[in-house]
Amino acid sequence: MNKYLDISPEVQQALADGKPVVALESTIISHGMPYPKNVETAMLVEKTIRENGAVPATIAIIGGRLKAGLSPEEIEYLGKSGRKVAKVSRRDLAAIVARGADGATTVTTTMIIAHMAGIKVFATGGIGGVHRGAETTMDISADLEELASTPVMVVCAGAKSILDLGLTLEYLETKGVPVIGYGTDELPAFYTRSSGFGVDYRVDTPAQLAAMFKAQQELGYKLEQQDYERQQKAFQTLMSLISSTGYEANEDDLKQSGMSQAQADAIRNEFLRKNGLLDTGGTSSGAWYGGYASKEQTKLDANEKKSSSGKNRRT
Repeated sequence: MNKYLDISPEVQQALADGKPVVALESTIISHGMPYPKNVETAMLVEKTIRENGAVPATIAIIGGRLKAGLSPEEIEYLGKSGRKVAKVSRRDLAAIVARGADGATTVTTTMIIAHMAGIKVFATGGIGGVHRGAETTMDISADLEELASTPVMVVCAGAKSILDLGLTLEYLETKGVPVIGYGTDELPAFYTRSSGFGVDYRVDTPAQLAAMFKAQQELGYKLEQQDYERQQKAFQTLMSLISSTGYEANEDDLKQSGMSQAQADAIRNEFLRKNGLLDTGGTSSGAWYGGYASKEQTKLDANEKKSSSGKNRRT
């Protein structure tokens, strides 16, 4: 378990027993409503989830600790503190934790902490999206990136109607996020059932939705893609480091980047040659990069052979 994470005893027991757990965000408590209505609403939502056979896990950050499941006292504390509590997105998470501060979680951070805790379903109001005029402002909610990268199913009332819903759907399509309508063919827009935009797929029973989510989890392609992208980034970083400094990669570097020892040696040898630091001794290093000898490597080897041949003839 993550060392910064606290899972409430009730949620921990439910997860251990295989019972359904539903994550809830806390921004609605601190920023969405005035006190005491915010606390009353939060408690009512938790009560409704329990009445339907699941365990609620309201998520927040208190004293720098990531909380999956809050006590009534903690919900009361967030409600009374109101906007004194920071509204925390992915960008802010490390800073709030490091400072030991309090934070109310948005869709993004609720998904992150839910995933850390092993919670797979998150219910909220409306998600963020692409803002109108984003083609010039680049104002796009972090919620969309999180939906594309964190394997938690978000049950919501669509995206907020003030957003550019068409571009929001286009963005989600590009990121590979399916938009599924429960009992509807049309995307809801938070306070309204109608938006004029269709969903990707319609389901009419919880079993149909669960089957889709289960299939996506078992296919695992999204996580595999993330692993591939992380490795590619590590490869490029390591290649840049070796080629600019002559850094000698260790076993962990190679494992994280997927770079072979031969590739690392070739890049390093090239750096050493360019800087006159490699003692060839008249022999080729035989280093290869990406399955092909570098042009510079080939040229240097040819010059060495030519020089060696000339010396032998003079002798």
